[in-house]
Order: sequence, then C-alpha cells, then structure tokens
Amino acid sequence: MANVVRDPKKDPQAVLGDFSHPDPNLTFDLSQVAFVYGSRWKQRYFTRRGDDYFVLPAQWDIKHNRWLPYHVADGSDWWTKFYPTGNFERPTGPLCDGCHSLNYNLETKQVTEWNVACEKCHGPGGAHSEHPTRQNIVNPARLDAVRANDTCMQCHSQGRPLTVPTQGKYVDWPVGYLPGDRLADFWNLEENRLGTETFYHYADGTAHKNRMQGNDFTQSVMYHRGMRCFNCHDVHSNKNTSNLIKTGNDLCMTCHGPDGAASPAVISGPISDHTHHAAASAGSQCTACHMPKIEQTLGDNMVSAHTFQFISPRLTEQFKIPNPCTTCHTDKSNQWALDQLKTWQSTSPWRVAR
Repeated sequence: MANVVRDPKKDPQAVLGDFSHPDPNLTFDLSQVAFVYGSRWKQRYFTRRGDDYFVLPAQWDIKHNRWLPYHVADGSDWWTKFYPTGNFERPTGPLCDGCHSLNYNLETKQVTEWNVACEKCHGPGGAHSEHPTRQNIVNPARLDAVRANDTCMQCHSQGRPLTVPTQGKYVDWPVGYLPGDRLADFWNLEENRLGTETFYHYADGTAHKNRMQGNDFTQSVMYHRGMRCFNCHDVHSNKNTSNLIKTGNDLCMTCHGPDGAASPAVISGPISDHTHHAAASAGSQCTACHMPKIEQTLGDNMVSAHTFQFISPRLTEQFKIPNPCTTCHTDKSNQWALDQLKTWQSTSPWRVAR
C-alpha cells in the first residue's frame, strides 16, 4: 500500500518539514496538521475543519529543505474557476481524496481507508476474501492493455469527469470508476492543443507538470503496441526507485536488447553506438534522451516525461520545449546540439535534427 497520506500524531517520523524554526512562509504549527502528504519531492499538510480537509498554505521542498507557499493559482487547473481563491474554501475531498484514499464518498465525506489500498487496483475484494477465486477479483495483468493501463491512469493522469459538475460538485478525479472499467467512460484527458503551451502541456503535447504520466503514455508508440505500466513498474515492491522492476538501462534492454521483443526497435550493438555517449556516462542512459526530466512537480524538482519520444532542439527553438541535449549540456546552445546531432551517422538526421 502506498502510504502517501499519514497522521503525524500516529506517525511522527513522517513529518519532514522543519517546524522548529520560524519562516515567513510557515503560518501554521504542527498541532493544526491532521495529515501529511508526500515524502519524495514535496510534503504538503492537511488540516481538518468539520468533515472536510484543506491544504495548509505552505509546503516543504524536500530537495532544498525549505518552505514554499502552497496555493493553486486562479486560472491554472480547470477547477479553479468554480472555487473561491482561498485554500480553506477548496476542500480536498472533491479535489484530491478520490486518489489518496479508497472509496471516498462525496456525500458522506467518508473513506474505507486512506492511501492506495488493494481494492484501488483490484476492485471490491469482499467476496474474494471470503472465497478466493480468479473470477471474483480484478487482476490488471489479465485485463486488455487499455483497461490495464486505465487502472494506473485513474490517478496518474490529468483530466476531468465526463459530467461537470458531478453530484453537484466540481471533482478532479474519475468518480465511479472501478478497476476493469473503461476509464474513458468516466474521465476525459485534458485537451492537447498542439502548437499551444498550456498549464498542462508543452506545445508538442508533452506534459508540462507532474501526475500526467498517463497523458504522456497514451501518445507513445509503446502504449499503442500494448505495453502496460507494470511492464516497467512493480507496485508491490519498493526495492527500486519508482517501483521499477529493474534499474538503469537493464530495464529498457529487457525489450530493446538483442534478445528483446521490441523488434524493430532492438539495439544489437553496444549501447554507446546508439547513444553517442560514453557507455558509463549519464548521457548513455536510455532515459537521458527518451525520458528527460522536464515536467514540474515543485520549483526545479522535475520528473520524467513518459512519451518516450526524443525532443529535438529544433522544437526548443520553435516552441520553447526543453530538450534533453541542452537540459544536460546547460552551457551549450540549441544550435550546438543540432550541429552535433547532424554528425551522428547511425541515426536519421530527419528524426533527431529537424
């Protein structure tokens, strides 16, 4: 179970923010915190008022060990125009808790349990717990690729319900969806307006912010070839970062190596022949070019794109989309990167340098 939401009174070590020193951004104390949320890039703090929870106005930047303001700006996320501007007028129930709990009820404001429990991915499990059979539980591995990926995309995508409002509320998660359902019957992904940069997307359609892995992935060749999120991620294991089943290029080469099934996208020679970087260097990691960290989660904390497409420096010139070359080689220009790419003899210049 993903323990993202924790009670600091029951789990005091979960608190990462520094409440012991004054800070102009910190306008509340730990006694007001009902839940902490997050432990990797940022930590946010929920307070309870009546039957609702609200996000307090400061968040902890884990990378830089500092407090930053927290407020979703008006005109950013789609739902902001339906809510007053203050944090304490935007309850987490309709905006957050459908993904951070099991079975959040919009009417009663109650949950079966907090965090991502078994039924979030496997569906109702009462009958299965009493008499376990393959027929009375959902196993995403036995679903078709679309519905299997929908299981993850119910939370790892940015969109809005088909019916707005939903039960009289403006909800930022797919109300009513259960594993095995077709997510598109409950949820519209945010519109991708090619050529226009928005709060959600760069101009080429790559996600602009975190929690949009599904928006990215549905654009990829791998998605259309039937790949599933759990071909790379094992949600039942935290052995590796991001629940990856393997680390580094070993993961990608499972399919793209000489014995892999990703024909014709198989790399038969040394990896450095493909990457044009030294074998042991950061630039020779598959993710360096195909999953650049350009999607913002907080400040300069960036997460990886999931389209797996190479973003040419030409797109940076045209649309200001960050490319992996100058994101790494920060002292170089886009033209320098294009000139280098044109010298690569084993890669199509029409693909990488135009």
